[in-house]
Amino acid sequence: MATEFTERKRWLFFGLPFTFTRYRIRENMITIESGLLKKVENDCYMYKVQDVELVASLAERLVGVGTVVCYTGDTTHPRLELVHVKRAKEIKDFILEASEAARMKRRTLNTLDIGAQTEEPED
Repeated sequence: MATEFTERKRWLFFGLPFTFTRYRIRENMITIESGLLKKVENDCYMYKVQDVELVASLAERLVGVGTVVCYTGDTTHPRLELVHVKRAKEIKDFILEASEAARMKRRTLNTLDIGAQTEEPED
């Protein structure tokens, strides 16, 4: 299994990579670089990824691409999308395994807020 993926956002038109968005997925971090005139680079640590989803419409499946959606605890991108990437299933599986390994390495625990809050008594 690969330890790093570098992929470009692609058009749905034949899956051609004529965009200015690049995704770099490593064992400890996901980086999104976008823009032509104004470059924007955004990172998300793997241990913050809580769940991963693969979405592939009929048009995406026809050209061999998919969208990987990462639900994270990151402030800037709580829903991080890797849009129209090739090898989407491979990337999704890699992120799932790498995020679990990163949480184990950092000894981080994911918890879910179910809204069960206790009310403080009034004086």
